[in-house]
Amino acid sequence: MLVDIVPVGNVSANVKRSASAALRSVYDCDVTIHDAQSVPNGAYDADRNQYTAETFIQLAERVGRGDKNIAITPHDLFYRRRNYVFGLAYLDGSGSVVSTYRLQTSSDGGFSNQSAADIFEDRVRKEIVHEIGHTYGLEHCDNNRCVMNFSPTVREVDIKEENLCGSCQRLIS
Repeated sequence: MLVDIVPVGNVSANVKRSASAALRSVYDCDVTIHDAQSVPNGAYDADRNQYTAETFIQLAERVGRGDKNIAITPHDLFYRRRNYVFGLAYLDGSGSVVSTYRLQTSSDGGFSNQSAADIFEDRVRKEIVHEIGHTYGLEHCDNNRCVMNFSPTVREVDIKEENLCGSCQRLIS
């Protein structure tokens, strides 16, 4: 299995490395980093001052060279009527997206003693693994420690682990 990471906009080398390492660790897959892409035409919604997540998925599917392709962007994303999303993927699809925009807060609320940079890196790793999990057909998991747990706030992202629980792992094995 090959996962192609498609940076959209100015994505740091650290973010790309973290995403790649997490995917290799959890899914034991090959990972490539695509050339950086521009924001897709029509993605920006001026009324919301945000970008529509679906257009980033379509871009990843169109330009990515992997069996699974994931766009990573620093832009703030939304989906339908949700105020924002950390990421989006379609079940069993080939494309997905993660936004780092709302993962960059200075603290995890006292959950750990990690630096802000380490907290951010952990969040990126978890969200990348989560969205690719959906492309493998995994739905949200009720186990709040599983990476596939639905996490609408960074606090909930911080609580979960980077790995799949046993039940989710068995579904993709």
